[in-house]
Amino acid sequence: MNTITKLLAATALIAGLSSAAEAKTLVFCSEGSPENFSAALSTAGTTFDASSRQLYNRLVEFDRGTTNIVPALAESYSVSDDALEYTFNLRKGVKFHTTKEFTPTRDFNADDVLFSFNRQWKENHPFHQVNGATYTYFGAMSMGEIIADIVKVDDYTVKFVLAKPEAPFIANIAMDFASIQSAEYADQLAAADNKDAIDHKAVGTGPFQLVSYQQDAVIRYSAHPGYWAGKALIDNLIFAITPDAAVRYQKLKAGECHIMPYPNPADLAAMAKEKDITLMKQEGLNVGYLAYNTQKENFKDVRVRLALNMAINKQAILDAVFQGAGKAAKNPLPPTIWSYNEDTPDDVYDPVAAKALLSEAGKAGMKTNIWAMPVQRPYNPAARRMAELIQADWAAIGVEAEIISFEWGEYLTRSRAGEHETVLLGWTGDNGDPDNFLYVLLSCAAAENGSNRARWCNAEFDGLLRAAKETADVAERTRLYKEAQVVFKREAPWATIAHSLVFKPVRNEVVDFRIDPFGGHMFYGVDIKE
Repeated sequence: MNTITKLLAATALIAGLSSAAEAKTLVFCSEGSPENFSAALSTAGTTFDASSRQLYNRLVEFDRGTTNIVPALAESYSVSDDALEYTFNLRKGVKFHTTKEFTPTRDFNADDVLFSFNRQWKENHPFHQVNGATYTYFGAMSMGEIIADIVKVDDYTVKFVLAKPEAPFIANIAMDFASIQSAEYADQLAAADNKDAIDHKAVGTGPFQLVSYQQDAVIRYSAHPGYWAGKALIDNLIFAITPDAAVRYQKLKAGECHIMPYPNPADLAAMAKEKDITLMKQEGLNVGYLAYNTQKENFKDVRVRLALNMAINKQAILDAVFQGAGKAAKNPLPPTIWSYNEDTPDDVYDPVAAKALLSEAGKAGMKTNIWAMPVQRPYNPAARRMAELIQADWAAIGVEAEIISFEWGEYLTRSRAGEHETVLLGWTGDNGDPDNFLYVLLSCAAAENGSNRARWCNAEFDGLLRAAKETADVAERTRLYKEAQVVFKREAPWATIAHSLVFKPVRNEVVDFRIDPFGGHMFYGVDIKE
């Protein structure tokens, strides 16, 4: 059986297709199960890949493979002279998905925009608390403070009135959390006393519609026949959920999937030699870090945090975990983003000084934990191995650390709630603006809603971020962000570990797949050779 025959056979088995040869089917060996199918409820790329990037649209979006913003559900927008009013002219004739659960009776309009934003914004909204939603992105970005009003001017015009200027506003609403859901579907679910289905049996306007989902096994999508930008080039999209990177690689080689994310660094050399595979690569807009929970007694003293940073041998981590596919991180921003501060000094590796500083802080012989992710991420290909190396480094200065892990969804939920003492996580930028790293991950607002895993609120740092938000002057924003990075290094809420290169192995029959600078996987526009 040749590779293509095996691919079609595997696809038919996974997808339940009666005749895989008659339809173009792309199989993506994804790394994990989504938390749900609603991006507003999540911060995980795994969930965004399964939901917002296939099922939904936003008012404006990023052109595939770039950081350029292009029209989507809004054909155009205008901004008032005082930068406080953004008026969006909505696209007409946009169809929602027709599914087993829902047949739309109208096209997308302003009501859907108001529903999707007000659900996140207004605590008295009938869907605000559905599925225990916390709207982490909306809260972390202080959208509730930024937006003063959302006005339906008419069925195809919506005006956002801001309480204060917000320089990254357009880039922000191009992000996954701003995906537009169907207000009509929500009304139907409310009438049936089945509101929870809105985030699980998803309905959007996106290029693919959800057919079925078996947790930890497979997600099946079909091309949305009425998609406003034109039907996708592929007919069916399959997510074959495969947590083990080695197994993903074997499936890719065997032709059982077309694309895989997050390869093991140790496999890259072999992948580059595969005649049926193209190994794409790009410098990542990301950072991997270990956050100290500054609300826990062990980590309230900055000396403890600085001491533990000095005890970590980052070069050993780069060698063992990234194997040449990463570089040491000193700032919470990647060096590929504007306003990165080249002049901030990184933590020195000095176990002797670290032990002395820990003793000075009264924490000699302390016990703690290290939470390690159960899945691979672009900013951390082997979190368990990284945790073991940090555990050994800390043991060398007398600190005993227990390694803890959970299923990915539970890991995110528990760490968002602040149960950890230290936690390994990371971030891939969503919109190319420094605000998306610094404010979303480290602001006081983010400490309240959980996306700031350090639960660190520093008035000086926060003031600099807020000032940067309120000016459109890029030079002034750059100055403020550089100063904020100095405060970050002084206060050490994280141990910054690494920035990674992003590698994407793709079978040669795939046409025009593009690496997303924000770490996502988009399949609209992708084709498969006959």
